[in-house]
Amino acid sequence: MKRSGPLFTLLAGLLLALFMLSLNATTGTRSTTTGSDSAADAVSASPAPVATATVTPGKRSPSPSPSPSKSKPRSTAPDADYAGRTDDDSSAVAVTLRDGKAVAYFCDGRDQESWLKGDVEPDGSMRLTNQKNKNQVLTGKLAGKRITGTVDMGRREYGFTADKSLKPNALYRATDTVADTEIDGGWILLQDDSQVGILKRDGKVSPAPRIDPETGTVTVDGEQLTARPVTP
Repeated sequence: MKRSGPLFTLLAGLLLALFMLSLNATTGTRSTTTGSDSAADAVSASPAPVATATVTPGKRSPSPSPSPSKSKPRSTAPDADYAGRTDDDSSAVAVTLRDGKAVAYFCDGRDQESWLKGDVEPDGSMRLTNQKNKNQVLTGKLAGKRITGTVDMGRREYGFTADKSLKPNALYRATDTVADTEIDGGWILLQDDSQVGILKRDGKVSPAPRIDPETGTVTVDGEQLTARPVTP
Protein backbone atom coordinates (compact mmCIF):
# COMPACT_ATOMS: atom_id res chain seq x y z
CA MET A 1 0.00 0.00 0.00
CA LYS A 2 2.91 2.38 0.50
CA ARG A 3 3.88 2.17 -3.21
CA SER A 4 0.53 3.56 -4.39
CA GLY A 5 1.33 7.07 -3.18
CA PRO A 6 4.22 7.72 -5.52
CA LEU A 7 2.32 6.12 -8.37
CA PHE A 8 -0.65 8.41 -7.93
CA THR A 9 1.66 11.39 -7.74
CA LEU A 10 3.33 10.40 -11.02
CA LEU A 11 -0.07 9.95 -12.74
CA ALA A 12 -1.24 13.30 -11.46
CA GLY A 13 1.86 14.97 -12.85
CA LEU A 14 1.35 13.33 -16.25
CA LEU A 15 -2.27 14.42 -16.38
CA LEU A 16 -1.31 17.98 -15.48
CA ALA A 17 1.37 18.02 -18.19
CA LEU A 18 -1.12 16.72 -20.78
CA PHE A 19 -3.63 19.41 -19.73
CA MET A 20 -1.10 22.17 -20.06
CA LEU A 21 0.03 20.95 -23.51
CA SER A 22 -3.60 20.83 -24.66
CA LEU A 23 -4.23 24.36 -23.33
CA ASN A 24 -1.17 25.81 -25.11
CA ALA A 25 -2.17 24.20 -28.42
CA THR A 26 -5.68 25.65 -28.18
CA THR A 27 -4.41 29.16 -27.35
CA GLY A 28 -1.94 29.16 -30.31
CA THR A 29 -4.68 28.22 -32.76
CA ARG A 30 -6.93 31.04 -31.58
CA SER A 31 -4.11 33.58 -31.83
CA THR A 32 -3.33 32.55 -35.41
CA THR A 33 -6.99 32.80 -36.40
CA THR A 34 -7.35 36.26 -34.90
CA GLY A 35 -4.28 37.49 -36.77
CA SER A 36 -5.67 36.20 -40.06
CA ASP A 37 -8.94 38.12 -39.59
CA SER A 38 -7.06 41.33 -38.89
CA ALA A 39 -5.06 40.96 -42.10
CA ALA A 40 -8.20 40.35 -44.12
CA ASP A 41 -9.79 43.45 -42.61
CA ALA A 42 -6.74 45.50 -43.54
CA VAL A 43 -6.87 44.38 -47.20
CA SER A 44 -10.59 45.01 -47.57
CA ALA A 45 -10.27 48.50 -46.08
CA SER A 46 -7.49 49.62 -48.41
CA PRO A 47 -8.59 52.12 -51.16
CA ALA A 48 -9.11 50.95 -54.73
CA PRO A 49 -6.13 51.67 -56.99
CA VAL A 50 -6.37 55.01 -58.87
CA ALA A 51 -5.72 54.92 -62.59
CA THR A 52 -2.99 57.34 -63.64
CA ALA A 53 -2.13 58.55 -67.11
CA THR A 54 1.24 57.42 -68.39
CA VAL A 55 3.17 60.26 -70.03
CA THR A 56 5.93 59.25 -72.40
CA PRO A 57 8.99 61.51 -72.04
CA GLY A 58 9.30 63.94 -74.95
CA LYS A 59 5.63 63.67 -75.90
CA ARG A 60 2.80 66.00 -74.94
CA SER A 61 -0.43 64.68 -73.51
CA PRO A 62 -3.24 64.89 -76.06
CA SER A 63 -5.24 68.08 -75.59
CA PRO A 64 -9.04 67.91 -75.56
CA SER A 65 -10.68 68.50 -78.90
CA PRO A 66 -12.23 71.98 -79.18
CA SER A 67 -15.98 72.09 -79.24
CA PRO A 68 -17.34 72.79 -82.72
CA SER A 69 -18.23 76.44 -83.25
CA LYS A 70 -21.28 77.58 -85.09
CA SER A 71 -20.35 79.22 -88.39
CA LYS A 72 -22.02 82.47 -89.34
CA PRO A 73 -24.64 82.05 -92.11
CA ARG A 74 -23.34 83.39 -95.41
CA SER A 75 -25.13 86.11 -97.29
CA THR A 76 -27.03 85.03 -100.38
CA ALA A 77 -26.97 88.52 -101.89
CA PRO A 78 -26.02 88.24 -105.58
CA ASP A 79 -22.86 89.88 -106.91
CA ALA A 80 -24.00 93.13 -108.51
CA ASP A 81 -23.54 96.90 -108.68
CA TYR A 82 -26.11 99.43 -107.51
CA ALA A 83 -26.18 103.18 -108.09
CA GLY A 84 -28.58 106.03 -107.44
CA ARG A 85 -29.06 109.46 -105.95
CA THR A 86 -29.87 110.75 -102.51
CA ASP A 87 -33.44 111.69 -101.72
CA ASP A 88 -32.63 115.40 -101.98
CA ASP A 89 -30.84 114.82 -105.34
CA SER A 90 -27.72 116.55 -104.02
CA SER A 91 -25.38 113.52 -104.12
CA ALA A 92 -24.94 110.01 -105.52
CA VAL A 93 -24.35 106.63 -103.91
CA ALA A 94 -22.90 103.48 -105.46
CA VAL A 95 -22.68 100.05 -103.78
CA THR A 96 -20.83 97.00 -105.13
CA LEU A 97 -21.54 93.54 -103.71
CA ARG A 98 -19.16 90.60 -104.07
CA ASP A 99 -19.22 87.32 -102.08
CA GLY A 100 -21.18 88.75 -99.16
CA LYS A 101 -18.95 91.84 -98.93
CA ALA A 102 -19.84 95.40 -99.90
CA VAL A 103 -17.98 98.58 -100.80
CA ALA A 104 -19.79 101.90 -101.26
CA TYR A 105 -18.99 105.42 -102.38
CA PHE A 106 -20.88 108.55 -101.41
CA CYS A 107 -20.08 111.67 -103.45
CA ASP A 108 -21.65 115.06 -104.06
CA GLY A 109 -19.38 115.83 -107.04
CA ARG A 110 -17.99 118.98 -105.41
CA ASP A 111 -16.18 118.62 -102.11
CA GLN A 112 -17.70 115.80 -100.11
CA GLU A 113 -17.05 112.06 -100.47
CA SER A 114 -16.70 108.88 -98.42
CA TRP A 115 -15.53 105.32 -99.11
CA LEU A 116 -17.25 102.73 -96.94
CA LYS A 117 -17.14 98.95 -96.63
CA GLY A 118 -18.47 96.01 -94.61
CA ASP A 119 -20.44 92.77 -94.68
CA VAL A 120 -23.84 91.97 -96.14
CA GLU A 121 -26.02 90.05 -93.69
CA PRO A 122 -28.08 86.97 -94.74
CA ASP A 123 -31.26 89.12 -94.75
CA GLY A 124 -29.66 91.65 -97.14
CA SER A 125 -29.00 94.32 -94.52
CA MET A 126 -25.63 96.06 -94.30
CA ARG A 127 -23.77 98.54 -92.14
CA LEU A 128 -20.76 99.94 -93.95
CA THR A 129 -18.22 102.24 -92.31
CA ASN A 130 -15.44 104.56 -93.39
CA GLN A 131 -12.20 103.02 -92.09
CA LYS A 132 -10.64 106.46 -91.58
CA ASN A 133 -13.71 108.16 -90.11
CA LYS A 134 -15.91 105.83 -88.08
CA ASN A 135 -18.58 108.54 -87.82
CA GLN A 136 -19.40 108.08 -91.50
CA VAL A 137 -21.77 105.12 -91.85
CA LEU A 138 -23.98 103.70 -94.58
CA THR A 139 -26.95 101.68 -93.37
CA GLY A 140 -28.93 99.89 -96.08
CA LYS A 141 -31.09 96.95 -97.02
CA LEU A 142 -31.13 95.00 -100.28
CA ALA A 143 -34.61 94.04 -101.44
CA GLY A 144 -35.02 92.66 -104.95
CA LYS A 145 -33.02 94.84 -107.33
CA ARG A 146 -32.75 97.87 -105.07
CA ILE A 147 -30.83 99.06 -102.02
CA THR A 148 -32.43 101.70 -99.83
CA GLY A 149 -30.98 103.30 -96.75
CA THR A 150 -29.12 106.27 -95.33
CA VAL A 151 -25.61 107.66 -95.34
CA ASP A 152 -24.56 109.45 -92.16
CA MET A 153 -21.71 111.83 -92.92
CA GLY A 154 -21.38 112.96 -89.32
CA ARG A 155 -22.79 116.42 -89.78
CA ARG A 156 -25.75 115.35 -91.93
CA GLU A 157 -27.68 112.22 -92.87
CA TYR A 158 -28.81 111.46 -96.43
CA GLY A 159 -31.50 109.02 -97.48
CA PHE A 160 -30.85 107.22 -100.79
CA THR A 161 -32.14 104.67 -103.27
CA ALA A 162 -29.72 102.71 -105.48
CA ASP A 163 -31.04 100.49 -108.26
CA LYS A 164 -29.20 97.55 -109.80
CA SER A 165 -26.90 98.83 -112.52
CA LEU A 166 -27.41 97.68 -116.09
CA LYS A 167 -23.87 98.74 -116.92
CA PRO A 168 -20.90 96.38 -116.46
CA ASN A 169 -19.82 98.46 -113.46
CA ALA A 170 -21.10 101.50 -111.61
CA LEU A 171 -18.17 102.39 -109.35
CA TYR A 172 -14.65 103.35 -110.51
CA ARG A 173 -11.48 104.65 -108.91
CA ALA A 174 -8.08 105.84 -110.18
CA THR A 175 -4.93 106.36 -108.13
CA ASP A 176 -1.68 107.43 -109.74
CA THR A 177 1.06 110.03 -109.75
CA VAL A 178 1.13 112.78 -112.38
CA ALA A 179 4.01 115.30 -112.39
CA ASP A 180 4.92 114.39 -108.80
CA THR A 181 1.29 114.93 -107.74
CA GLU A 182 -0.70 112.18 -106.04
CA ILE A 183 -3.96 111.63 -107.88
CA ASP A 184 -6.98 109.93 -106.32
CA GLY A 185 -10.32 109.97 -108.09
CA GLY A 186 -13.69 108.28 -107.60
CA TRP A 187 -16.62 108.02 -110.03
CA ILE A 188 -20.24 106.85 -109.88
CA LEU A 189 -21.83 105.99 -113.23
CA LEU A 190 -25.61 106.41 -113.18
CA GLN A 191 -28.22 104.83 -115.47
CA ASP A 192 -28.94 108.11 -117.28
CA ASP A 193 -25.26 108.19 -118.39
CA SER A 194 -24.46 111.00 -115.97
CA GLN A 195 -21.38 110.76 -113.75
CA VAL A 196 -20.69 112.05 -110.26
CA GLY A 197 -17.11 112.12 -109.01
CA ILE A 198 -14.34 113.86 -107.11
CA LEU A 199 -10.65 114.13 -108.00
CA LYS A 200 -8.03 114.89 -105.36
CA ARG A 201 -4.59 116.27 -106.22
CA ASP A 202 -2.33 115.84 -103.20
CA GLY A 203 -5.48 115.90 -101.08
CA LYS A 204 -6.95 119.03 -102.73
CA VAL A 205 -10.54 118.30 -103.78
CA SER A 206 -12.18 119.24 -107.10
CA PRO A 207 -14.91 117.86 -109.39
CA ALA A 208 -13.63 114.85 -111.36
CA PRO A 209 -13.32 114.97 -115.17
CA ARG A 210 -15.49 112.55 -117.09
CA ILE A 211 -14.20 109.01 -117.70
CA ASP A 212 -14.85 106.86 -120.75
CA PRO A 213 -17.52 104.35 -119.62
CA GLU A 214 -16.24 101.74 -122.08
CA THR A 215 -12.54 101.82 -121.17
CA GLY A 216 -12.33 103.76 -117.90
CA THR A 217 -9.74 106.13 -119.35
CA VAL A 218 -9.58 109.70 -118.09
CA THR A 219 -7.29 112.64 -118.82
CA VAL A 220 -5.82 114.41 -115.80
CA ASP A 221 -3.47 117.37 -116.26
CA GLY A 222 -2.64 116.24 -119.78
CA GLU A 223 -1.91 112.66 -118.71
CA GLN A 224 -4.16 109.71 -119.56
CA LEU A 225 -5.03 107.51 -116.57
CA THR A 226 -7.22 104.44 -116.28
CA ALA A 227 -10.00 104.26 -113.69
CA ARG A 228 -10.79 100.69 -112.69
CA PRO A 229 -13.92 99.06 -111.26
CA VAL A 230 -13.95 98.93 -107.46
CA THR A 231 -14.71 95.64 -105.70
CA PRO A 232 -14.67 94.73 -101.98
